[in-house]
Amino acid sequence: MEKALCTLAAVLFLGVFLHRAEAKINDATTESYSIFNYTTASSTVNWTEAVTDGATPTTAATKLFSSTEKQLDTTNTSQDREEINNKKEEDRDEVNKKKDKDEDNRKTEDEKTQPDCPPLGLESLNVDDSQIQASSYQRSGLGPHRGRLNIQSGIEDGDLYDGAWCAEFKDKHQWLEVDAIHLTLFTGVILQGRNSIWSWDWVETYKVQLSNDSVSWKTCMNGTQEAIFEGNQNPETPVLGLLPVPTVARFIRINPQTWYFNGTVCLRAEILGCRVPDPDDIYSSAPEPGSKDALDFRHHNYKEMRKLMKSVTEECPDITRVYTIGKSYTGLKLYVMEISDNPGKHELGEPEFRYVAGMHGNEALGRELVLNLMQYMCKEYKKGNQRIVRLVTETRIHLLPSMNPDGYEVAYEKGSELAGWAEGRYSFEGIDLNHNFPDLNNIMWDAQETAADPSKVSNHYIPIPEYYTKEDAMVAPETRAVISWMQDIPFVLSANLHGGELVVTYPFDCTRDWAPQENTPTADDAFFRWLATVYASTNLVMVDPDRRICHYEDFQGHNNIINGGAWHTVPGSMNDFSYLHTNCFEVTVELSCDKFPHVSELPIEWENNKESLLVYMEQVHRGIKGVVKDKITKQGIADAVIKVEDHDHDIRSAADGDYWRLLNPGEYKVVVWAEGYFPSMRRCHVGMEPNPTICDFTLTKTPIQRLKEIRAKGGKVPQDLQLRLRALRLRKLRASTKAINRRRESQQLQRRRARSSGGWRI
Repeated sequence: MEKALCTLAAVLFLGVFLHRAEAKINDATTESYSIFNYTTASSTVNWTEAVTDGATPTTAATKLFSSTEKQLDTTNTSQDREEINNKKEEDRDEVNKKKDKDEDNRKTEDEKTQPDCPPLGLESLNVDDSQIQASSYQRSGLGPHRGRLNIQSGIEDGDLYDGAWCAEFKDKHQWLEVDAIHLTLFTGVILQGRNSIWSWDWVETYKVQLSNDSVSWKTCMNGTQEAIFEGNQNPETPVLGLLPVPTVARFIRINPQTWYFNGTVCLRAEILGCRVPDPDDIYSSAPEPGSKDALDFRHHNYKEMRKLMKSVTEECPDITRVYTIGKSYTGLKLYVMEISDNPGKHELGEPEFRYVAGMHGNEALGRELVLNLMQYMCKEYKKGNQRIVRLVTETRIHLLPSMNPDGYEVAYEKGSELAGWAEGRYSFEGIDLNHNFPDLNNIMWDAQETAADPSKVSNHYIPIPEYYTKEDAMVAPETRAVISWMQDIPFVLSANLHGGELVVTYPFDCTRDWAPQENTPTADDAFFRWLATVYASTNLVMVDPDRRICHYEDFQGHNNIINGGAWHTVPGSMNDFSYLHTNCFEVTVELSCDKFPHVSELPIEWENNKESLLVYMEQVHRGIKGVVKDKITKQGIADAVIKVEDHDHDIRSAADGDYWRLLNPGEYKVVVWAEGYFPSMRRCHVGMEPNPTICDFTLTKTPIQRLKEIRAKGGKVPQDLQLRLRALRLRKLRASTKAINRRRESQQLQRRRARSSGGWRI
């Protein structure tokens, strides 16, 4: 009740303020405004007391404002596990439509009385380092600029980039100050301890102070007492403290009162606040960044995601199809949307592309970007956008927005700022899905080291090891579902979308000999670097030369791309498995410093990534493609091996004989062979344009293969085949005789040299 009264009072005050601000502009008068009082010709209002319209907190004594698991994005979190096209589900949705509508109306009414201000942007870096000050700090690596929610420390003790702001002194006079630049209705503070593997530090209680000029400060009050807010009990769990009375100011300070007994004054923080219109602010009229695309910009839980995908298929039924590839541990379905001019069917020569998001459940931005992409492509296709029409007609696109729906639901329940760095990252069983694929790298490298001729070791389609296929293997059902999906569809190109950094990584992710960090390139390193560069160079944040690093690594020196192993080794990654077990090239995109951006950030993030998402898909049409056919039957040959000279990584043709080989511009010698056929060689030219070069191959069966097939059918061997077999035997005989004669001549020459050398020494 106390919270509701304070909230209602804040809303009433804000309305009064806006009304008076408007009058102020009209009268062209100059009046003072601050958090302490608001002066007009008729009255003086004390903000911290009279804003409640006579109501004050009921508790006179000092109150400890404790952790609140308030979800900042208020949405229904119930789960619906039925098929999108299931009739029973359709009926239930229809029956509940009125109920949902009533619930939405109640939600709207609640939003009118409950402030839901977004974060200022300490975590997302919208708040510049220059806006954060502190009373003191131990060293530069623990300066005020490091006091950002979820910031991660370097791996060295005493690193230049440490995991919090830490005051130099352990007393109650220390503070961390944030300048919001504009007048802001402050509503709350989120606190976290220090991120470090070397020490434990956090603030247990704190005060909040507000100011308009950073000189005169007023402490937040709980009735007649200074409000004491509850902080942390461990380094990582974010704790939300709501101000008893939302208050307008420009500056805010966090003033620690107590801290972990064996630690020091260290914290990471986020501030919640709504910008207030100010007639005296010359920058107040600047347009807020956003997006012109009319998309559903919000965080979607499982039920809402399913509804959105369904709505897209209803809007664009001719080019979309939703299907499932399996279920999570708790039974949530892994939904995929296909976008194609012929949904549900692989078309000869048309490459298959996929985006995978939500492998780590709390990295929510990728999930929303994929859902945005579905909506965008549907709308733009209907408008006749030629770029989108070309993508849809020439590519079969598969979009998996949530590979780890169980983890996402956990993070979603907490909310965008309160989920922390790891809440919801893992599957329900506690498995990190990006370490859960078969480690084929070391199988290949071990085979190369022990083989007499390493060049003969298979460099593609490496089979899954037997231990991994056992029922008791620690393999998540989500991972098994994705592997089966990858085996069923001949994907050519993919990207999996993550969060927490701003960089694009490419294989190999796993290093040789288990080195923690080591550049470990593939045979297609040049093309992988191109793929990563395509995304990074079109991402509006990555290309900003003035952007701040996310945590402790500066990837701008690498043009915002890096080999996965050179960053940190990841055995069992999806990227490496995709490359070594299938034909598909895949990279990882770290989309944002903030894993779970607030809903207000989603339109901006869509604009940051829209061009990157589109141009990356278009790269599936680079290189060469064609069909491998039987010369006599004209039928496609499946599993034909396509070998490119100087590229020690082969690919195979799909079931219909079509293939796609991603390559940079250049001239290539390409050899194709299949079991029972003579090899065929062609030279193929790849140009600069993003259009594939057509390189078809026609293979001729060997006489032995033809003989096997005829005998299997019980037929008579044709005379021409008998002659060819006889000629083949003669060629083999001559070749073997020639080899024997050469070996005999070489041995005789060695004996003569030995005798000659021995005679000279005598």
